[in-house]
Amino acid sequence: MVHTRDLRHEPWRYRLRAFVSKPANLLLVFFLIVLVLLSLMPMATMLSNMFTVHVGTEKKLLRLPVGSTTLRHFQKLFAGDDWSQVNFWQPLCNSLIVALGSGILGIAVGGTVAWFITRSDLKCKKFISAVFVFPYMMPAWTLALFWTNMFQNSRVGGGNIGMVESIFGVCMPEWFVYGLFPMIIVTGLHYSPFAYLLIGGILKNMDATLEESATILKAGRATIIRRVTIPIVMPAILSTFLLIFSSGFSSYTVPVFLGSAVKCYTLSTKMRALIQAGYQGQGYIIAFVSILLGCLILGVNQRFTGKRKSFTTVTGKSGQVSLVKLHKANWPISILLIVFTAFFAIMPLISFALESVIRQPGNYSPSNMTLHFWIGTEDSAYETGMIAGILLNTTMWSALLRQVLLALVVSAIVGTCGMLIGYACVRRRGSRLSRIVESLAFFPYLMPAMAFATIYLAVATSANFKFLYGTFGVLVLVASIKFLPFASRSGVNSMMQIAPEIEEAAVIFGVPWRTRMTRILFPIQKSSIISGYLLPVISVMREVALFTLLVPYARYLLTTMLFSFNETGYAQYGSAVTLLIILIIILINFVTNKLTGASFDKGIGG
Repeated sequence: MVHTRDLRHEPWRYRLRAFVSKPANLLLVFFLIVLVLLSLMPMATMLSNMFTVHVGTEKKLLRLPVGSTTLRHFQKLFAGDDWSQVNFWQPLCNSLIVALGSGILGIAVGGTVAWFITRSDLKCKKFISAVFVFPYMMPAWTLALFWTNMFQNSRVGGGNIGMVESIFGVCMPEWFVYGLFPMIIVTGLHYSPFAYLLIGGILKNMDATLEESATILKAGRATIIRRVTIPIVMPAILSTFLLIFSSGFSSYTVPVFLGSAVKCYTLSTKMRALIQAGYQGQGYIIAFVSILLGCLILGVNQRFTGKRKSFTTVTGKSGQVSLVKLHKANWPISILLIVFTAFFAIMPLISFALESVIRQPGNYSPSNMTLHFWIGTEDSAYETGMIAGILLNTTMWSALLRQVLLALVVSAIVGTCGMLIGYACVRRRGSRLSRIVESLAFFPYLMPAMAFATIYLAVATSANFKFLYGTFGVLVLVASIKFLPFASRSGVNSMMQIAPEIEEAAVIFGVPWRTRMTRILFPIQKSSIISGYLLPVISVMREVALFTLLVPYARYLLTTMLFSFNETGYAQYGSAVTLLIILIIILINFVTNKLTGASFDKGIGG
């Protein structure tokens, strides 16, 4: 009997021994456990909080014990009465309008510029291509602040006037300065370089013989674009539109800067408002709705991108393309694009620099300028709640150091985990375990930043994890999980380019796994792997929405300090901090390009 039992169990033991002998399998199991605990379990906590009575306003209104189960949050939010209209249906409608409008605008602007760069004899291509992508390097909220600096006037925006009214005397209407229109414009223009890069890359590598064949058949240029070019790039257009739509729908900082003044809320801004007002359960429901939409968009996007192979036309003949000659329209179009791109790429820096040195907002005369907001001492600082100017203020330097430290810690964690996940998933490509881990690693990307912060707010305020609330550790945890998808995708892409035979040869010679990773695999794909470490640094340095609910106080980080300044009306300090953040991001991007060889800021026209 013993012998028979041993034979029966021997295959299982052998398979287990063979499974654990491979480092990739152990890594997959480890990350499966970690990702389930840090991504799915917090989601479960948030789901339970949707049905729970919380302290504060909810307890007083519902007159139920804290922690008791209720459906009142759903009934109140979806009932269709005035409360429901103001707190859910109207913000949902606004979010959809912003998402749809920004998607259309981003595709229209980015696709048009991509066509001119790749398919015409446009002048100054290199300059336009390099400058056009610059707004995408900056956080979207910087363009929102730039918009208010330019167009706010004496009738809206608290009485402060922007550059347009100050210099030209033009008072823009409220709908132009605040609300849905500027949200669409700012979000669409911010993501138009993204559309430009994706669509332009396909246009640049597309087989030119298809268009030239249509030319031989006497088809007009408009017909060729409509019947040949657009169908070829349509999968990229649809995929890009969905990604911009998702980003616009989940955006928080742009709506809060451009909508709060006129009480124009989107789902993300209303989510934060409800939670801060004590309606946590309803805030968690909105977060869940946002996550569901993100999952839906990803599924639709995968269906489109999965069909892209049928549109593949890269044959190595793209160099034969005959550029459309613009003739007399060349210089006017070139100048228009130069002015347009420079306005949204360079003018924001000038705007923030000016706004940070003027005593009285709206007065740009030299006599009204001062450096006190930068280097003012305690005696010369204005009544803004600051002890001194930005560069001499210990609060600002403490916030900057915390943000830099947070970025470095998150980068070390995310970059290492991304590389290991990439290695494990590629080495076990096709296995169920690999697919699950890869999907879990990408899952945080589907969650809007505010919704993700809401999930961990629910965790950090729960009875078992209250020790996490308001700590540096919870910021590290949240940022690491949220930005893991970028590093994991970088890790997967880099490892897929390495033939398995290289590592197999090292295994034959008895080289340990750690040595194979550090001495062979890492050096081969050093540039790609380093980008997995540096991209989270940029992401952390520009992030606001992810931290605003979780910081112990408003000026804990540099980005939340900026948010605090703009909420409390300290425009000069806010502009100074914004300019600092932009310059830091530019510096990081420059270093990234030098270390990795990345050419993001060179666009596709160089």
